[in-house]
Amino acid sequence: MSIDPITLTVIWGSLNSITEEMGSALRRTAFSEAVREGQDFSTGLFDASGRLIAQGNFTPGHLGAMPYAVQNVLAYVPPQHLGPGDMLATNDAALGGGHYPDMFLVAPVFTEATVIGYVVTTAHHVDVGGLSPGSQAVQGVTEAFQEGIRVLPVKLVHAGEFDPDLLRVILGNVRLPDKMRGDLMAQRNANHVGGERLRQLFASYGAEAMADAIDVIIERSEERARELIGRLPEGTYSFEDHLDDYGPDTPPIRVAVDVTLKDGEATVDFSRSSDQVPAALNCYMNYTRAYASFAIRVFAGIDLPNNAGIERVIRAIARDGCFFNATWPAPCGGRAAVQVRIFEAINGALAQADPSRAMAAFSHWGNPNIGGIDRSGRPWIMYDLLLGGYGGRADRDGAEALSPVMNCANVPVEVHETNNPVRVHRLEMITDSAGAGQFRGGAGLRKDIELLCDDATLSLLGERHKFQPYGLFGGKAGVPARTVLRRDGMESELASKQVTRLRRGDVVSFRLSGAGGYGDPCRRDPQQVRRDIRNGYISASAARDLYGCE
Repeated sequence: MSIDPITLTVIWGSLNSITEEMGSALRRTAFSEAVREGQDFSTGLFDASGRLIAQGNFTPGHLGAMPYAVQNVLAYVPPQHLGPGDMLATNDAALGGGHYPDMFLVAPVFTEATVIGYVVTTAHHVDVGGLSPGSQAVQGVTEAFQEGIRVLPVKLVHAGEFDPDLLRVILGNVRLPDKMRGDLMAQRNANHVGGERLRQLFASYGAEAMADAIDVIIERSEERARELIGRLPEGTYSFEDHLDDYGPDTPPIRVAVDVTLKDGEATVDFSRSSDQVPAALNCYMNYTRAYASFAIRVFAGIDLPNNAGIERVIRAIARDGCFFNATWPAPCGGRAAVQVRIFEAINGALAQADPSRAMAAFSHWGNPNIGGIDRSGRPWIMYDLLLGGYGGRADRDGAEALSPVMNCANVPVEVHETNNPVRVHRLEMITDSAGAGQFRGGAGLRKDIELLCDDATLSLLGERHKFQPYGLFGGKAGVPARTVLRRDGMESELASKQVTRLRRGDVVSFRLSGAGGYGDPCRRDPQQVRRDIRNGYISASAARDLYGCE
């Protein structure tokens, strides 16, 4: 392969730039809060043979599943049946990103009659039908058929235009058809932008130089990933934790992982975990692969944009029927609640290999959906993202109110109150929630929301109500999460994955857990303790109890 370093650098940078530009087009033309403000979407580029060559800096659950989604849709509809402007769609849980709200749109890119690559977008659609508004209810869902409309790989866009019959079928099965139509069109827009930019790049350098560059990018990425994984001590490292449950009055779910590092490769095995459960929380293998790959890349410090070369050296496995390798028709709508735990389990295992790179457990996050009919008869769904603190590390405190293991963003209070019959009473950090340590964990987040219409359905998608976020190397666990319903002056506790009816005047208080601390609290700098008291992260009494400070 004869390509000079400058040309290679420009092409590599351009490929990654295309995926970022696709993301900008998708976000700016989207209709829903989930995509527009929450940034729950992803973009990618593939070569003509279906190898991943570049991805935008977006959500790992989408990005890690994307190579398998592309393989699967092209197995259903081969390239010879595609033409310019065609796009294939699927939201199938096993073939795509692990639950129905994530719709993949895959578009071939042509120069004349030749496919030169594929551009891909994924977006989380606010509703795809099913039992509850938002299509992410865990409780009361026992099979995938209850979760909404399932779209097996199909040519949804022909020559740049949506197939009106297929689109009518899809939109006829969702609660917010206008938002879904708008977000699908935004995905089409982003694919169009990506396709045009990829064609321009091929025109500038030629097909032969582009093919050489892509081969070199993939090979060098693999070499670098092997080198960085190889710097970690070889061996098998294990860790166990638990998810709270899969609904009220159900047992916890065992999360057990064995990570083997050998010859510059990583194998992540979740086979010792619990069996799949009769509730919408299971993980299909693509989703497990996605976050296993992400966790290894983060821990090993793989400093390259993701592509097929990096994916070659990271392998995720789990036995059939395991919670992390569910078999059809296991329900999975709420599987987003598990992504943090996949990362944390692998992080907990590899902390034994290199404590300096490890981080205590996150405060987790919350993804509640509230939906109903407003006074005008209009269906509405409030899709929310509650983002708490990071765990303490070997050299710093955990940050507050940042998105864990995904590149999503806070949905502003003003957007919620403008688009939905709700009022947000409180949004603040929770004092004394963080796990103590030489480096403390980030604080939990509290958000109180009042319902302003007659009734609605609340689907909770939370965690860490029962099992606290772990601390590391003497650091303390974070304070558990709580969800509190205040009705007629009385308070009651809700489970982390409960589905319940709300009525006018109800206030739901979402209180995320605090993140875990790192290291012995007795070694914390007293100046940092005093600063935390001033900033309201800890109280003076907690400082005395936890750190021995006045």
